[in-house]
Amino acid sequence: MKPQHILLVFLGYTALIFIVSYITSRRTNNESYFLGNRKSPWLLVAYGMLGTSLSGVTFISVPGYVGASQFTYMMVVFGYLLGYATITLILLPLYYRLKLTSIYTYLEKRFGNFSYKTGSFYFLLSRMIGASFRMYLVINVLQIFIFDHFGVPFWFTTCLFLLLITVYTYKGGIKTIVWTDTLQTTFMLASLIITIFIVLKHMDVNLPEMIQQVKDSSYAKIVDIDWRSDTFYIKQFLSGMFITIVMTGLDQDMMQKNLSCKSLKDAQKNMTVLSFLFIPVNFIFLFLGATLLIYAAKFNISLPEMSDNIFPELAINHFGTIAGLVFFIGLIASAYSSADSAITALTTSVCVDFLGFEKEEQKRKNTVKTRYIVNFFVSLTILFLIILFREINNEAVIKKLFTIAGYTYGPLLGLFAYGLFTKRGLRDKLVPIVCLISPLLSYLIDANSEMLFNGYKFGFEILIVNGLITFIGLFLISLFQKKAVTIEN
Repeated sequence: MKPQHILLVFLGYTALIFIVSYITSRRTNNESYFLGNRKSPWLLVAYGMLGTSLSGVTFISVPGYVGASQFTYMMVVFGYLLGYATITLILLPLYYRLKLTSIYTYLEKRFGNFSYKTGSFYFLLSRMIGASFRMYLVINVLQIFIFDHFGVPFWFTTCLFLLLITVYTYKGGIKTIVWTDTLQTTFMLASLIITIFIVLKHMDVNLPEMIQQVKDSSYAKIVDIDWRSDTFYIKQFLSGMFITIVMTGLDQDMMQKNLSCKSLKDAQKNMTVLSFLFIPVNFIFLFLGATLLIYAAKFNISLPEMSDNIFPELAINHFGTIAGLVFFIGLIASAYSSADSAITALTTSVCVDFLGFEKEEQKRKNTVKTRYIVNFFVSLTILFLIILFREINNEAVIKKLFTIAGYTYGPLLGLFAYGLFTKRGLRDKLVPIVCLISPLLSYLIDANSEMLFNGYKFGFEILIVNGLITFIGLFLISLFQKKAVTIEN
């Protein structure tokens, strides 16, 4: 298909998003930007969060990941259910009872300013890196199939993409994103299902026949019983649970949408519906991945070395113009869905956690103008990280994303777990030191695990190790507290 066609799809979809943004961002203020005036319909939030949670990483990387890991990723997805239950029953009631805008304000109330700033810093670091990974994946595809044709450099493509997102979110924030994410989730899922049926048509098989082919193939393996493997089913399940807790429940991006619901009950309904939607949707993505590999084998197609390029390569160069356009609509939708909310959440965290927007002396100042400036610099930082990541990327983004999350979200897991499950105080000034040491120790353990643990290889569960080390470190520094502080959660 011609790059001009793809460019028209990109511009047309972007125009549609801008129309929605214009309608939803009228008469907005900081309360609208941060929490949508706490009036977001819960079902709309749940549906939109599905697209944000999936993002461009799931859309491209998960189908390509099937060749290396089969369907073992489903054990991670099953673990999500327990993670979402923990968020629904423990974290959401806490956030609503304290009436939080930034969830890291809890750490200030529980421990003090150093803990608060440390938690906020790790969120900024985690989400900056994660958002950059997700956006890079999509921008790289746009670069290869559109902008390289016109001689446009990668840095300019990245600038254009971020500029568009910044412009349509800078005013409405969460109030806009709740509606745009609903639109984008619809396009992404429609693209996924249509692509599967286009592939089936090319192979001249029906859906039941393809299901049987996938079932009979080597790709259908879900349970890996080799305890040394990084896809061992028990650690995949536990990893999925804790990944959900930290990347959703302890993540300002995802929780900000929940806190925009009218009530705790609505937010809990939102999380429950989202958790059960996740299983079939992720299974369909894996089914697509297996279908693509079977298709390539049947027609002797040489696949790209990078697994993340398998889906784009086949959709654009082998399935025809319609399939290519459908793929790009889904890709652009998934990209916007994760990028807009990430920039909004990062802006919120900087404004509330570091600039004190909710403090009385700040409320009287022109904070809207400051928020615009913060929004711009957040986008600028992500621009730098995307360009940097392009130079070092050499593996599936889904794997790299969870690996990085294990190191950056681990201290957050330890901090919140210590706050929720103990009533002890601690030496607040020592918290940054503990949260710096724990990822370093986790990395050393991970790098030497095969030697230390008789061939055992850590996968995503390094997150649990990191959180545990942080928890132990916090307990140790609590021993230096002259008087234990009892704070009711």
